[in-house]
Amino acid sequence: MCLMLKTALESQYGRFGQDIISPLLSVKELRDMGITLHLLLHSDRDPIPDVPAVYFVMPTEENIDRMCQDLRNQLYESYYLNFISAISRSKLEDIANAALAASAVTQVAKVFDQYLNFITLEDDMFVLCNQNKELVSYRAINRPDITDTEMETVMDTIVDSLFCFFVTLGAVPIIRCSRGTAAEMVAVKLDKKLRENLRDARNSLFTGDTLGAGQFSFQRPLLVLVDRNIDLATPLHHTWTYQALVHDVLDFHLNRVNLEESSGVENSPAGARPKRKNKKSYDLTPVDKFWQKHKGSPFPEVAESVQQELESYRAQEDEVKRLKSIMGLEGEDEGAISMLSDNTAKLTSAVSSLPELLEKKRLIDLHTNVATAVLEHIKARKLDVYFEYEEKIMSKTTLDKSLLDIISDPDAGTPEDKMRLFLIYYISAQQAPSEADLEQYKKALTDAGCNLNPLQYIKQWKAFAKMASAPASYGNTTAKPMGLLSRVMNTGSQFVMEGVKNLVLKQQNLPVTRILDNLMEMKSNPETDDYRYFDPKMLRGNDSSVPRNKNPFQEAIVFVVGGGNYIEYQNLVDYIKGKQGKHILYGCSELFNATQFIKQLSQLGQK
Repeated sequence: MCLMLKTALESQYGRFGQDIISPLLSVKELRDMGITLHLLLHSDRDPIPDVPAVYFVMPTEENIDRMCQDLRNQLYESYYLNFISAISRSKLEDIANAALAASAVTQVAKVFDQYLNFITLEDDMFVLCNQNKELVSYRAINRPDITDTEMETVMDTIVDSLFCFFVTLGAVPIIRCSRGTAAEMVAVKLDKKLRENLRDARNSLFTGDTLGAGQFSFQRPLLVLVDRNIDLATPLHHTWTYQALVHDVLDFHLNRVNLEESSGVENSPAGARPKRKNKKSYDLTPVDKFWQKHKGSPFPEVAESVQQELESYRAQEDEVKRLKSIMGLEGEDEGAISMLSDNTAKLTSAVSSLPELLEKKRLIDLHTNVATAVLEHIKARKLDVYFEYEEKIMSKTTLDKSLLDIISDPDAGTPEDKMRLFLIYYISAQQAPSEADLEQYKKALTDAGCNLNPLQYIKQWKAFAKMASAPASYGNTTAKPMGLLSRVMNTGSQFVMEGVKNLVLKQQNLPVTRILDNLMEMKSNPETDDYRYFDPKMLRGNDSSVPRNKNPFQEAIVFVVGGGNYIEYQNLVDYIKGKQGKHILYGCSELFNATQFIKQLSQLGQK
């Protein structure tokens, strides 16, 4: 059967359906499932009257109008309507009326509320949206001029997506959140929405087939809602692991990285147009075993692994060539080889592994290109120096070089790198620098070409946070430089890394991981003792609800209201590795890198 997949284009959620599907299914996988053509809902489409169509759209006004238009125009043989969020009764009636008017009632085969209003990036990571993410951004939540109505809209958008997430998971969580934050507003609304759904036992989404359908089937999961404001340093931190570096320095979103390949210096006549750079896109997905294994590894380790993979591939390739040469078959095709007698079994086996070899070569090329692009940024901006220095600041270790020296060094990083470093220092300091010192730093930052708006906002935030609580603590361990350079440093390697420090990461729990650990293990800690507790399954929920469950949780979801990042995600992944039989999922309202976060801080700091 030939199917067509429609996704919304010009709706209020933009290409939302496409964003949900693209990290999960490739075009090839869609074809394998019989979906031979996928088009955007608002594109110009010709009628194909003998083909059924599958729609996957947000139930927005303009999407519904376009679907009704398709029914009136008799575009397809039958219609399978899948809505990302629940469709209202009035909109459902609009579709029914259009189907009646077009005499197409029998052609509407199925209508589903799919409750898929979130984007799954990893098996253990999700975000709420990619298109129009400014609707739920850190800036949107923390704008000083935001009205109550606008804040309600932001909170409702987040809650709708989280509700969809738990319907898909098939579990009702126990919710914990900090007081007096946007996370608390989300918790109150989510608790109410879950409670209302559970009250109607006949129509509840958490009974019957869905219950226990996911991995969280034996015990109810814990949902920890945290506010981005509990830790503003981590999103600004220069990082040293592969996935987080790719997100920080390259164009990487929805598991796809876009690279510009330099065409090299060529002799061209004076005044001639420079050659355009080639653009390449690579998917970094769980299917890629190298990515799965090394995305959380320190960068020098990744570079070394790429080199080892390349050497292993060359050895296998040479073995095939050698065997063919011994048999005098260099020019023969594969058909002739397969007809050889038993004593050539070894050669036949080597040749049969060629598709696997070619795939290996593709992945090596992919990661060579991506890692080379990352390495160029590390060298040009001295990112290893920034990473090590920031680790020392955050862990209160003695600094071997003054902050002013780095800010004033014209060869060390971009103005943005310098601003990130100073903001981390400012946020992490127990005591803010004196006005005289601050003026000196401001002058150095201005001379370095920095925009001071982000600092303006962080000053206001710090003054407010000081009234609320002490600054976040980041542990007391730090990255250690390796005494000896690793093998990848030598010039025979694809990656010449002279001048780049080979830092070894030491495990330390970031604030979000520490909060999760306290709540998941039911530890008493001043940091989390006053966290609110909600159990939507309790008939009467109130402020005095106290944790009834004293046993540690086996499963937890951490959700950051105001935006998350790959550094936090990787820290949680590393934390749970040592916990046998426990599972954690990480979610956030939006996923940003430091550049995007600095931009939001700059907008908030504008006078």
